[in-house]
Amino acid sequence: MHPSQVGIRRAARLVLSLLAVVLLAGCYAPVRLMPTPVSFSNGDIDPFEKIGEKLKTTDVPVFYATNRLALIEHPDPVHTIVPTDDLRMGVAHVRVGDESLDWETLHRLSTSADPDERPIVHLERLEQKAVLRSNEDVKNSPEAQAFFAMINKALAASPNSELLIYVHGSNNTVPRAAAQAAQFRHFTGRRMVVLVFMWPSAGSILRYLTDVNNAASTVEPFARMVELLGENTTASKIDVLAYSAGAQVLSPALVRLGTPRPGETRAQLQQRLRLGQIYFAAPDIDTRRFVNELTGYIDIIERVSIAANLNDSVLRFAAIVGRASRAGRPDVTELDEEQTRFLVDASRKLRFDLIRVDPNDIPNLPESSHAFWYDDPWVSGDMVAQFLLNAPPPRRGLDEQQTPGGARYWRFPADFYDRIYQLFRPRAGG
Repeated sequence: MHPSQVGIRRAARLVLSLLAVVLLAGCYAPVRLMPTPVSFSNGDIDPFEKIGEKLKTTDVPVFYATNRLALIEHPDPVHTIVPTDDLRMGVAHVRVGDESLDWETLHRLSTSADPDERPIVHLERLEQKAVLRSNEDVKNSPEAQAFFAMINKALAASPNSELLIYVHGSNNTVPRAAAQAAQFRHFTGRRMVVLVFMWPSAGSILRYLTDVNNAASTVEPFARMVELLGENTTASKIDVLAYSAGAQVLSPALVRLGTPRPGETRAQLQQRLRLGQIYFAAPDIDTRRFVNELTGYIDIIERVSIAANLNDSVLRFAAIVGRASRAGRPDVTELDEEQTRFLVDASRKLRFDLIRVDPNDIPNLPESSHAFWYDDPWVSGDMVAQFLLNAPPPRRGLDEQQTPGGARYWRFPADFYDRIYQLFRPRAGG
């Protein structure tokens, strides 16, 4: 073998080894309660102040839907990594800590910057409520009707009438996805109704390409689930938080959802779907593809946001595997003139926000962070403000900036802590 070929192979093995180390180190640790969002970390503002006694517990259930094939349906479903067109729906029972953790301790940890070790957030069980086959209507499924009625009951009891869908990333498992969704719900002061869509990630970085294929197979079932939620729930808006490779499910699904039914106007489509805040956290999707797909749905969404760390080490390696930059770590030189012009116009004239998560701006943020949406109190504080208050970037205290090409983006100012505190202070416990 020629020496140059040996060198190339060694370099390739090194890249794959580093990729495995970076991703495995961050994804196989248990899910611990994330640091308290900065807006609630000084104890003056208590998002749990007005929750009822029934919610003062370490149990944080969330709704779930999945297109994973099930080997066992009842009593405890066992899912595979095989995608299907069927939808399985139910309740994920999640607990923060073990039986020794009480509400008072959890409340203290959730309203302060307490340095104590954070408790583990774990899935206790899945309670499957319904299976809706690919060719089955809700009107013919009493189980599905009962499931959506449960969501409506939760919405009626919630101070916030919006429904949030969480779409996890690659290299993920059912317990991890449920735990992440539950801790986000917890830090909204239990005020948001949350549904986690658990697509069939293989749960291993060595099977990343399997995840890419399974994400593509999930687009249709996910789009169907969003439509069903719009048709069968009383949610005033449907918001979506997609993390990392969850963007490979959400972005193309929004394009499909953005196609009107025969005779339907865009305004009628928007009213039927009621899509509100769409938030891509560190999106692992081809930058060019993302921009192209954005053109197909941006007019029917209330707001589209990308949170991006240009030093994101996970997306650096994902770009190597995908042979293109990722939307969460974009290389704008890959865009053609038309795409660049659209992106500039979208950032300035449409409700598209690019949020730069810069370690130089945010205290203690690791330079190469990929998990910043739940690991960093500033980013999570900003995100919670966006979903709870529907506040645009200026109101959340972010500073407007402009790229040399004219696109607008937003940065965290040095006094962000004070700004976000003032935003929440008048609404303490509201």
